[in-house]
Amino acid sequence: MVMGRPRSFCTDKALDEAMEVFWRHGYDGSSLAMLTKAMGIKPPSLYAAFGSKEGLLKAALDRYAQRRSEHMGYVLAGETARDVAERFLLSIAESHTDPANPPGCLLVQGGLACGEGSESIPFELAAKRAETERDLKERFVLAKQTGDLSEDSDPSALARFLSTVASGMGVLASSGADREALREVARVSIRAFSRTPVA
Repeated sequence: MVMGRPRSFCTDKALDEAMEVFWRHGYDGSSLAMLTKAMGIKPPSLYAAFGSKEGLLKAALDRYAQRRSEHMGYVLAGETARDVAERFLLSIAESHTDPANPPGCLLVQGGLACGEGSESIPFELAAKRAETERDLKERFVLAKQTGDLSEDSDPSALARFLSTVASGMGVLASSGADREALREVARVSIRAFSRTPVA
């Protein structure tokens, strides 16, 4: 049996570097040359490990989803629906303006202006965003069942609202909005869950 040549690079580190390229430049704007340079590998290694540029993006999205899963654990642990909304949006204001990351959100930035041959990319990103919306909806269903949300509240609409606001905050951040500007958007949006003023 002939054994394949072992990979000479750290997959997680390479995916982190590819993720940042996609995050900053979008799918179409990220050339193979840019990706392989950032990852510190040659094109044959990229194809051997990920199959294609699209395969690399999917792997990077899975890596990104791992980070978001940890974040959502914190968000969903809020005691009330308002706490969940506050944790979700205010943490987004922090992360989208964190100088350690590219501005905005990979799940928004990655699929902007996709051209011919990349038509599936926006759907890949939308599917990842939908996972977050689904988690929020399930949490708000529970909040309604326990009386934390009123009987006439719509968990699906509330989750979609937060998801839409989050995407908008990503666009604002990528356009240069600062942390306080995003916090203002978050504060106004959180009021949809309570008449109590947001601190």
